[in-house]
Amino acid sequence: MEVTRALAQFVVESQFADIGSTVRHEAERSLVNWVGCALGGAHHEALTAALAALTPFAGPPQAGLIGRRERLDCPTAALLNGMSAHVLDFDDTHLRTLLHPSVPVASALLALAEYRPLSGADFLHAFIVGVDVECRIANAIYASHNVNWYITGTAGVFGAAAAAGRVLGLDAQGIARAFGIAATQAAGLREMAGTMCKSFVHGRAAQNGMVSAFLAASGFTSSERAIEAPRGFARVLAGDCDLGEILDGLGERYEISLNTYKPHACGVVCHPVIDGCIALRDGHAIAPAQISAVALRVHPLALKLTGIRAPRAGLESKWSLYHSAAVAFCDGKAGEAQYTDARVHDPQVAGVRERVTAEADPALREDEAHVAVALADGRRLEIHVEHALGSTDNPMSDRDLERKFTSLAADTLPAGRAEMLIEKCWSIARLDDAAQIARLAVP
Repeated sequence: MEVTRALAQFVVESQFADIGSTVRHEAERSLVNWVGCALGGAHHEALTAALAALTPFAGPPQAGLIGRRERLDCPTAALLNGMSAHVLDFDDTHLRTLLHPSVPVASALLALAEYRPLSGADFLHAFIVGVDVECRIANAIYASHNVNWYITGTAGVFGAAAAAGRVLGLDAQGIARAFGIAATQAAGLREMAGTMCKSFVHGRAAQNGMVSAFLAASGFTSSERAIEAPRGFARVLAGDCDLGEILDGLGERYEISLNTYKPHACGVVCHPVIDGCIALRDGHAIAPAQISAVALRVHPLALKLTGIRAPRAGLESKWSLYHSAAVAFCDGKAGEAQYTDARVHDPQVAGVRERVTAEADPALREDEAHVAVALADGRRLEIHVEHALGSTDNPMSDRDLERKFTSLAADTLPAGRAEMLIEKCWSIARLDDAAQIARLAVP
């Protein structure tokens, strides 16, 4: 199966006119969410550390950083914007594969839009195509791959390479070579959960994908069968893969239509539990001191990915199902403020967290959970969350995404500027210059 070449041909031959309005609108929703998340993460300590380390070696000031005043070379800007968009774990999720689609693709494209002229329509088209490429590759490998690898780092690099290669005008051979260059840089270990390296993995996918396209544009060679070859990407990084998933319905359906957005700032597999805990808390006026025990039933993946029993720091707490349940009961929400060092070490939160137990139930879906709470007065209350808020069956509305954006931007942009930026994201396809997004995102 000539997967790499066929996928490259699709990237080159795709026509914006063939992409329906529903798909385009979902891409606009993804852009609104991505920019908001990047604004929210722009001054995170991980970004500050990375910027301090890399600025002395950066190239010419070609592209800006969302939510900051610094300008850097294109590849470094793509890296740092990718990091800021993911560092809060608030970015979008392709639920089937747990890939975060916008970070690699949009981070590369926005930097390119400042480096060379790029219309909003061409930006949106390349974004949709890039997301389709990375998600299709992820569909082929995720079942065995996700155990050890961060799929946004591994598959996401192909999405960035596809989008950047299209913008640079590469032909099918050039795109295939860019895929090969991307494939040999695909990386991201799950061991990095709870550390600054997790956001680095996601930003690196944007940077490496862009660099792959630049190298291919200069005649740099690679295998043109890098995805499907016996020693290529899919067979080396996944013990079990289905390459047919990559080409099935190619150009007829778009994976961005399945994108989802987070109402909570943590691993998406925690979200049904958080919804259930908040509903019980608010519905029955439960105070933390009343809680004797909390029992959770979740999809097995929730425990595999977020099973940290006693997180030591804010970043690590985003991967603790137990902490997420505790802050949901204590605070009635699970935003960025609930995943700080202070909340991790708060005695009340820690006390509730210690009373939480969790059981894996393979009969449940990933967006489903059962929550039961035993109270000191003898009452036992239960709730079944069929579909978490933000999932494909219970999606966030456009207005929900705008409110999320405004909240994340509040410490970085004046309210009027944030509203203008939201409007530009919604109208991206009508902009003559996609770099307007980047300029408006500077404080």
